[in-house]
Amino acid sequence: MPARALHQSGFTYLGLMFAVAVLGITLATVGIVWSTQIRREREEQLLWVGQQYRSAIDHYRAYGGQFPLALTDLLQDPRVPLPRRFLRQLYPDPMTGKADWQLVLLPSGSGIVGVASSSQEKPIKQANFDAADAQFVGAQCYCDWKFVFSPRYRWGTVSVPAASPQQP
Repeated sequence: MPARALHQSGFTYLGLMFAVAVLGITLATVGIVWSTQIRREREEQLLWVGQQYRSAIDHYRAYGGQFPLALTDLLQDPRVPLPRRFLRQLYPDPMTGKADWQLVLLPSGSGIVGVASSSQEKPIKQANFDAADAQFVGAQCYCDWKFVFSPRYRWGTVSVPAASPQQP
């Protein structure tokens, strides 16, 4: 009888090792899926925050004909004595968690026309962007997602040129 009991305990140990291996693989897979989902959510947040900055720069320019010299100008317009705000707060870069935006300046350097993330990670989203963000297709890093003011895209809508009448 002792020989048989010894044989069965080895089988139980093997079954336990197999269960631990399956559990480890399952947990690793869940971790990868969870990590990817968090990155997708941060990408969505980056698109929203970038649009907020783009819209604020557009409004700032519409009210004074010039671009802001600093992002803090979007919080409190220094050109007028009464408080005028274009952003509620200076949002941090969702990909880095810091307020370390790369500023996109006018060629003359006399104003900010947009912001870009400073993250060097490759984006998960590679297609199906809104019209204002169409240039993000195929970007190699989040730093290529430049949220730049464009008079073509005003306040979240695409301005379409009026159709010219057809000549008979």
